[in-house]
Amino acid sequence: MSGLLLALAAGAVVGLALGALGGGGGVLAVPALIYLLGLPPATAATASLLIVTATSLTALTRQFADVAWRTGLLFGLAGLPTAIVAGFAAHHIPAPALTAAFAVLATVAATVMLRDTRAPTHDPGHGSSEGRSERAVATATRTSATKALGAGAGLGAVTGLLGVGGGFLAVPALVTTLSLRMRTAVATSLLVIVLNSAVALATRLVTTPTSLDWAVVAPFAATAILGAWDGKRLAAKLSARTLQRVFAFVLLAVAAFMLIEAAIRTFR
Repeated sequence: MSGLLLALAAGAVVGLALGALGGGGGVLAVPALIYLLGLPPATAATASLLIVTATSLTALTRQFADVAWRTGLLFGLAGLPTAIVAGFAAHHIPAPALTAAFAVLATVAATVMLRDTRAPTHDPGHGSSEGRSERAVATATRTSATKALGAGAGLGAVTGLLGVGGGFLAVPALVTTLSLRMRTAVATSLLVIVLNSAVALATRLVTTPTSLDWAVVAPFAATAILGAWDGKRLAAKLSARTLQRVFAFVLLAVAAFMLIEAAIRTFR
């Protein structure tokens, strides 16, 4: 019963994070599945991708109107090849190395989220182009496309390798690099997560079929989906900055715990 309650509670937190922030579900789901629910790291990564894909798809339906579709598809499709390659590679990397990489990634994500990315921005294609030449507009468009492709490819690699959706990195990239508004970036990030996570999950299931413990995964996924449905409502009540700060400190705590635990195993 205690395992069921932990799965329900962890799923709710993951869903709220995805629904409110457009990311962060996987980076919380993986350590929760490993340390709270006792799944092996490889199985936890696969289960996380399943949970994140379903949860992000649910959250996406709630924020459908805010998605920047062209940018999101370009960003997401760029990550599919790297997600597949990284998914194959993940099975050949020792678990301690993956744990360390995950902890470092969580630290980076927390650092990014602690930065204030809510400076006034505009949606590409909707800002005023008065006084700009056609050549300048074309150059800016090509630059945005190049940035989207590069950032998307990197995000796909992270998703395939570590079993996270990567939204906690996608949102800052969409805001600072591609100049999306925060609300648009959160919604667009969900589209990117769905694409990358679904492909990474399929790759893992094909390369190494995994037997999931549905007594753990099913309640985790169910409450995550419910949490994602209410995530937008939570985001409306609290400022994005407050949510980011809380989430960032949780990530730092998770990263510290994973590094300490890995060090204890190494020197034991």
